[in-house]
Amino acid sequence: MKAMLLAAGFGTRLFPLTLDRPKPALPVLGRPLITYGADYLARFGCRDLVVNLHYKGEAIVAALGDGTAFGCRITYSYERDVILGTGGALDHAKALLNPTETFVVMNGKLMTTINLQSALATHRKTGALATLIVKPNVRREQFSVVDINEEGAICGFGPPPAMAAGSDEPPPLFFTGIQILEPDIFDYIPARVFSHTTTDIYPRAIADGRRVMAHLAAPDEAWYEFSTPERYLDLSCHLAGNSQAVICGSGCQIAAEAELSRSILWNQVTIGTGAKLHEVIIGDGVTIPDGMVLARVMVVRAELLRQAASAAPPSADGRGRRIGDNVIVDF
Repeated sequence: MKAMLLAAGFGTRLFPLTLDRPKPALPVLGRPLITYGADYLARFGCRDLVVNLHYKGEAIVAALGDGTAFGCRITYSYERDVILGTGGALDHAKALLNPTETFVVMNGKLMTTINLQSALATHRKTGALATLIVKPNVRREQFSVVDINEEGAICGFGPPPAMAAGSDEPPPLFFTGIQILEPDIFDYIPARVFSHTTTDIYPRAIADGRRVMAHLAAPDEAWYEFSTPERYLDLSCHLAGNSQAVICGSGCQIAAEAELSRSILWNQVTIGTGAKLHEVIIGDGVTIPDGMVLARVMVVRAELLRQAASAAPPSADGRGRRIGDNVIVDF
């Protein structure tokens, strides 16, 4: 079975960590995030993957290669001029996908234990054009709402919930970013333009009487999405098995007198004597001077900002402050 792994986004909410790599290439417990997605898809029999690229795509290629390490074959769809959105990415990669049977599309910023075979069974039983895997938004986070009817068919998509966590109302459903599609989904994808499945494609298919179904993931099936500094930090500590974890990459040096808690250090990071860090994410090659106190910030080398120039993620202008050789950006 074929699958498409989406990896073209800018990761603006994670600036400046995304100055030299896209979000799916950020390290999670020592591995690029997207490698977990490749493992997941291959484990469920997706041996032929297409990965779309736009911003800093070379970091994704370095992480995945030709797919041999994951037991699959990977080809790349280059969105060279402009980013195309999920729908546009599918249209652009159609020749590589060559869809003649059911295929899977998954966001590259995820880790999950959702049973894809169970979702495929739902898809086949209902004869759907598309099946979206959904979960209850118990914490009412800022994910768009998926509306379904009594049969589990999707009726539409709404804005993120306004109700605070703890409301007596049942939690709304949200889309996990994993979807199962039939080849004739391309009948509803506009050619050669930016489009999204949930806003541009599925509403057209539903209005045309096609079945777009929801598959509800089981409560014990984990799903992790790394799109903000808070989520990246919280989930990394959770996966490390320690809510106060200090997660270090290779070649890090931490002075004995430094105090660190709930922080992520990438590779070749040096922490000076007397430094105090709480909820700090530090990029490759950063040196934190003696005595510096930081909390709830991301730190990268200022050199990266100069190197990025016009290739920096959108919305990067004016964010952060320069301190010595580093750029520091608040959560």
